[in-house]
Amino acid sequence: MSSAKHYECTVLVETVFIPEQSDVENNRYVFAYQVKITNTGNVPAQLISRHWIITEASGEQQEVKGLGVVGAQPLLQPSEHFEYTSGTVINTPMGEMHGSYQMVAEDGHRFDVSIASFALSMPRVLH
Repeated sequence: MSSAKHYECTVLVETVFIPEQSDVENNRYVFAYQVKITNTGNVPAQLISRHWIITEASGEQQEVKGLGVVGAQPLLQPSEHFEYTSGTVINTPMGEMHGSYQMVAEDGHRFDVSIASFALSMPRVLH
């Protein structure tokens, strides 16, 4: 008797403000984000594409869609994870990002992995 197929991944994100690449006087705020995606299902699955929505404190939104992540389309076996670091530039010292990864399981089943909203925030600096 075969067990039911389970399609699921979890995503953890950590962000950091990059002061040396930012230009606060010209409203350029650079953030790096490190992502760890883990296949928590029981079927191998490949990350095919990504969809991000980046919202600035002003309400301005950018939408980013593309194949893979950092030039890769990792195939994750059950319980395997993939980590990468990427970045974004916004015009306000605070903002947020959320989105999804589009996955294809080894058996052809397609599913989305949602990425919960996370903050982009420049640390407060005392003068």
